[in-house]
Amino acid sequence: MAALSGLKVAVIVERGFEESELVEPRKALEAAGAEVEVISPVEGSVTAWKEEQWGDQVDVDLPLTQAHAREYDALLLAGGLINPDRLRTNERAVQFIRTFNTLRRPIAAICHAAWMLIEADIVRGRRMTSAPSIKTDLKNAGAIWVDSEVVEDHGLVTARKADDIPAFIGKMIEVFAGAVGSRFNVSPSAP
Repeated sequence: MAALSGLKVAVIVERGFEESELVEPRKALEAAGAEVEVISPVEGSVTAWKEEQWGDQVDVDLPLTQAHAREYDALLLAGGLINPDRLRTNERAVQFIRTFNTLRRPIAAICHAAWMLIEADIVRGRRMTSAPSIKTDLKNAGAIWVDSEVVEDHGLVTARKADDIPAFIGKMIEVFAGAVGSRFNVSPSAP
């Protein structure tokens, strides 16, 4: 049996997510047995950013307006500059992330995706890493920033950049494996 068999993972993206930061973790999650759904405020498909130019299109499985955090066991947030900058101004996306935190379900965020965690107000007192360019943003929001390829703090997995994807995937799968079936252990009154 695969390590993540039965796990349902949400991925929230907007245009301009860093292609490798979604595609590679998604493949690894699916290879480990997880069901992964791409959720976006953009319907149909979203365009990736690949290093210094526009990348491939990724199909959206569910519009954000129809997505409910309680229906997922874990959350993956891809980085890039454009994607998290757009999503952090979308109150529904921010609330989706807050709900994951409230339900104590694991979240994995890479690179600039930490901007969304700041906006959701869930970084205070947490040990984490990110793209070095947003280190000060995280510190100002109360996070304990460390320069490490991957950091885990009570179910929050963070990584600095695309070069850290192998370590990020390994830690994400390890943490997400602890969430298999967790969606069924939360009371119906949870947000």
